[in-house]
Amino acid sequence: MRNIPDHDLSTTVWRKSSYSGNADNCLEVADAHPTLIPVRDSKTPHGPKLVFRPTTWSAFVDHLKRPQS
Repeated sequence: MRNIPDHDLSTTVWRKSSYSGNADNCLEVADAHPTLIPVRDSKTPHGPKLVFRPTTWSAFVDHLKRPQS
Protein backbone atom coordinates (compact mmCIF):
# COMPACT_ATOMS: atom_id res chain seq x y z
CA MET A 1 0.00 0.00 0.00
CA ARG A 2 1.28 3.49 -0.87
CA ASN A 3 1.56 6.13 1.81
CA ILE A 4 -0.16 9.20 0.36
CA PRO A 5 0.49 12.43 2.29
CA ASP A 6 -2.42 14.47 3.54
CA HIS A 7 -2.17 18.09 2.31
CA ASP A 8 -3.48 21.02 4.32
CA LEU A 9 -5.90 22.77 1.97
CA SER A 10 -7.67 24.83 4.66
CA THR A 11 -6.44 28.18 3.28
CA THR A 12 -6.74 27.21 -0.38
CA VAL A 13 -8.41 29.69 -2.75
CA TRP A 14 -10.60 27.78 -5.17
CA ARG A 15 -11.82 28.83 -8.61
CA LYS A 16 -14.35 27.24 -10.90
CA SER A 17 -12.84 25.55 -13.90
CA SER A 18 -13.31 27.44 -17.15
CA TYR A 19 -14.43 24.12 -18.67
CA SER A 20 -17.40 23.74 -16.33
CA GLY A 21 -20.48 24.45 -18.39
CA ASN A 22 -23.18 24.38 -15.72
CA ALA A 23 -22.68 26.81 -12.82
CA ASP A 24 -24.38 24.40 -10.38
CA ASN A 25 -22.23 21.42 -11.27
CA CYS A 26 -18.62 22.58 -11.42
CA LEU A 27 -15.14 21.37 -10.94
CA GLU A 28 -13.02 23.72 -8.82
CA VAL A 29 -9.23 23.91 -8.90
CA ALA A 30 -6.60 25.76 -6.89
CA ASP A 31 -3.61 27.30 -8.65
CA ALA A 32 -1.46 28.58 -5.76
CA HIS A 33 0.33 25.32 -4.99
CA PRO A 34 3.65 24.96 -6.86
CA THR A 35 3.92 21.16 -6.59
CA LEU A 36 0.30 20.01 -6.75
CA ILE A 37 -3.09 20.79 -8.27
CA PRO A 38 -5.97 20.34 -5.80
CA VAL A 39 -9.39 19.63 -7.35
CA ARG A 40 -12.84 19.40 -5.74
CA ASP A 41 -16.54 19.21 -6.62
CA SER A 42 -18.29 22.58 -6.11
CA LYS A 43 -21.43 20.80 -4.82
CA THR A 44 -19.47 19.32 -1.90
CA PRO A 45 -16.78 21.89 -1.02
CA HIS A 46 -16.09 20.25 2.35
CA GLY A 47 -16.00 16.77 0.84
CA PRO A 48 -13.01 14.88 -0.55
CA LYS A 49 -10.45 16.55 -2.77
CA LEU A 50 -8.20 15.08 -5.44
CA VAL A 51 -4.57 16.16 -5.66
CA PHE A 52 -2.64 15.85 -8.93
CA ARG A 53 0.98 16.44 -9.86
CA PRO A 54 1.15 19.33 -12.37
CA THR A 55 2.32 17.08 -15.22
CA THR A 56 -0.51 14.62 -14.58
CA TRP A 57 -3.09 17.43 -14.44
CA SER A 58 -1.77 18.89 -17.72
CA ALA A 59 -2.03 15.50 -19.42
CA PHE A 60 -5.60 15.11 -18.13
CA VAL A 61 -6.65 18.57 -19.38
CA ASP A 62 -4.93 18.01 -22.75
CA HIS A 63 -6.85 14.76 -23.14
CA LEU A 64 -10.15 16.54 -22.42
CA LYS A 65 -9.38 19.17 -25.07
CA ARG A 66 -8.99 16.56 -27.83
CA PRO A 67 -11.88 16.25 -30.25
CA GLN A 68 -14.03 13.22 -29.49
CA SER A 69 -14.48 10.80 -32.36
